[in-house]
Amino acid sequence: DAPTVLDALPAELTERFEREGWLLTRSYNDEIGASVAEAFGTEDRAAVESYCHANGITFEWQTDGGLRTRQRRSAVVRHPATGRRCWFNQIAFLNEWTMAAEVREYLVDVYGADGLPFNTRFGNGDPIGEDVVQLLNNVYESHTAREPWQAGDLMLVDNVRTAHSREPFEGPREVLVALADPVRLADCSPTVEVTSE
Repeated sequence: DAPTVLDALPAELTERFEREGWLLTRSYNDEIGASVAEAFGTEDRAAVESYCHANGITFEWQTDGGLRTRQRRSAVVRHPATGRRCWFNQIAFLNEWTMAAEVREYLVDVYGADGLPFNTRFGNGDPIGEDVVQLLNNVYESHTAREPWQAGDLMLVDNVRTAHSREPFEGPREVLVALADPVRLADCSPTVEVTSE
């Protein structure tokens, strides 16, 4: 529950994220992580650049044909129906400290700290420490509700109010997903402006 997670985090931390937002950096190449074509659905540089400009994503083409992007987003938004403040981001999930230590070390050795497939930072570009990521993950864990799936189940999730994921499983499964009632970020009172630099 995003409002509950927000309330459980230290005020000093959430206030900083509200002021600065968070920064997502991505590196796309044909070696590790998503390629440009997989991520954007095209290899057409003009189409990729157009998408980035339209969505407040800065980009830099690499000499090897890869792409690096940066996007600054709000970490806290208001629910469009209730107005409640919600912790709405992927700061911990996409952070380097969420990777297994040996994977992170290998990727940094091979690609450099700026070449990781993904990473998050404070909105001003400062690194987010391992302690902050651990704190975020601990708060998520302590407020997680688990629902074992049964054949034929239907689950509706409010994507702004509820952080959601799945845990490891074994055996076959088929999950169908549909999105309804799209919400624009602008309708959620973001605390930072989304612009291309």
